[in-house]
Parts: sequence; C-alpha cells; structure tokens
Amino acid sequence: MKVIFSNLKRGEVKLRIENLDDLWYLSHIIELNDFVKGKTLRKIIFGEKEGKRTSIRKPIFAKIKVEKIDMSEFSNLRISGVVAEAPEDIPKGSYHTFNIEENSIITIIKEKWQRYHLDKLKESTKPISNILICVMDREESIFALLKRSGYTVLSRLKGNVIKKVFEEKIKGNFYSEIINKMKEYDNRYSFQSIILASPSFWKEDLMKELKDNELKDKIILATCSSVDESSISEILKRQETQFALKQDRIAKETNLVEELLLNIKKDDKAAYGIKEVELAINSGAVDKLLLTDNFIRKHRDKSEYYLIDELMKKTDQMKGEIMIISSEHDAGKKLDGLGGIGAILRYKLRY
Repeated sequence: MKVIFSNLKRGEVKLRIENLDDLWYLSHIIELNDFVKGKTLRKIIFGEKEGKRTSIRKPIFAKIKVEKIDMSEFSNLRISGVVAEAPEDIPKGSYHTFNIEENSIITIIKEKWQRYHLDKLKESTKPISNILICVMDREESIFALLKRSGYTVLSRLKGNVIKKVFEEKIKGNFYSEIINKMKEYDNRYSFQSIILASPSFWKEDLMKELKDNELKDKIILATCSSVDESSISEILKRQETQFALKQDRIAKETNLVEELLLNIKKDDKAAYGIKEVELAINSGAVDKLLLTDNFIRKHRDKSEYYLIDELMKKTDQMKGEIMIISSEHDAGKKLDGLGGIGAILRYKLRY
C-alpha cells in the first residue's frame, strides 16, 4: 500500500492499493461510518427499449458513508454505503458500492485515526526484508529482494553455456552457483520464503541439485515467461507471491497467538473471551489485544461492531497494542476457539 497524501488533522488519507495483501489490511482500517471517496463505476439507467431498461456503467467521482465492508474471496474488497457526494445525476442518499482492487486509489476520511489504525497502515506500507526472488534458467539468474511496493535487484549471475556436449556439466556447475548465492543471501537476511521462478523445467532441475533441506523448505516454486527484470514484475502478481506475502504475516500472527496460549497454560498474564478481556481492558492491564477478523466480521454482521470498537479504543488510550489475526490459518482458528478475542496482559489479574 502506498500513502499518496495524508492530513490527519482533517482525518484524510489517500492510498494506492498495490497488491492483494493490501486489501486485507484495508478491510481492517476502514470502519463503519468512515467516508470513502474516489473514482468508481456507477450503473446509470437512461431509458427503456422494447420493454427492457437500457443502462451503462459510467465512471464517476463519489463519496460514500460506509455501512458495509465485504472482503471477497475473488481478490477484491467491496465497500458499500450511502452517497454523500456525487455528480448531479446521482441522488444523495442513494446507495453505492466501491469495488477496490489492485491499483485502485481511494481516500479514507475518519473522524479520528486511532493509533491501531495508523499501526495497521504503517505495517501495510513498510518494506519486506525476508522474501527473496530468484529468477533463473540454465544461462542466467537474477536475485531480488521483495518489497510491498516492488523489489530491489541484489545481483545477477551468468552461466557459461557452450557446446551442447558440455551442457550437462555446465548446467550442474551453474546450479551450484545459484544455490550458493541463495545460501549467502539467506545467511544475511534469514528469509521467511524464497520464490524460485523459471520458464520451463529449470527450477525443478535446480531443486534436484539442492541438498540443503532447511533451504529447500523455504522455497516456493513459480513460473515466469523470461529471465529479466520484467519477469520479476510478472512474479509479483502471481498467486505464489501473494502466498509468500501472507506467510510473512502469518508467522508474526502465529507467534502472538502461541504467546497467548502459553500464558493461558501457565495461568499467567492472559485473558480470553469477551467478558474476561473487557474486564482486563477496564483494569488497564492489556499489553496486546488479539482479535480475529472472523470475530470482527460477525459483530459487523450483527450490527454490534460498536462494542468491539469501544474495546479497541480503550486499549489504544491505555497504550496497548491491537493485533487483528486472520482466521484463515491455524493460529487464527485457535483464537476463534477461545471466542475470537484474547489479551496478553502487563500483569496477572486476580479475579
């Protein structure tokens, strides 16, 4: 996610969505009763022909007051609400939905940006330093460090491909060079994931040469059409890369949930379930508040989000951290099993 413009005194932040992971962050930054504005498509009905209504989808600039937030499984975020500003032919008070996808630009307006909103925004825009991309074939390889908004090329290797009779030997040597370079970068950066991409079968051939099981476990295979910088841009859009980005977030979330579970097991600095957590928040004891996105979604659907919003605001006022955990992975499911909400405390409460 890229912040294009920010004026927190007016409550405005303008953003560009740069990858699918940004949509997840955005679904937890935008809240009910916020305003969202930007360019959008609107279905305009302008007459009837042979008993059928005629309509077109027209680009407009609009501002809505948010009433519903829906994170789709199909790589988009739907923000629905009442039209507050629009062209003259769009009546105020009517309903409209923003379909937010990669490369969408929107402005979010809040009455007040809480610290947990800004923390999420900061997290979504910071660089990633633990995912490596290696694009290769039998002649060349490029190593790049993945960032949320692009990449930085670290180095290039060239293979000495000569007469075909020597190809197997050369290929084997070049694969060893690539593996050694991957090990060198992994020792330096301690990667969570390494995306190994190639046209055709070269990546599978290299994997046969790789004997280091610890390194092998970090590798995610992907396909690209060529070995040049344009192929890195191609890989950034692939499902395998989005999976790696999610793994980066999942690792952090898993550590937090495991810390909570360990404290519960030790009957120490932990609370879970909405009543117990509310008591801990009101006592000023919460260091980290953990909520699953499933828990938040259920309260939105029941029009009870204001209860959760109040707990988050109190935690924020008392300088506690707020962590939203995805229910898609095991750690999130474990937290859902505890009621979807838990807290790591500054000190043990005596009930």
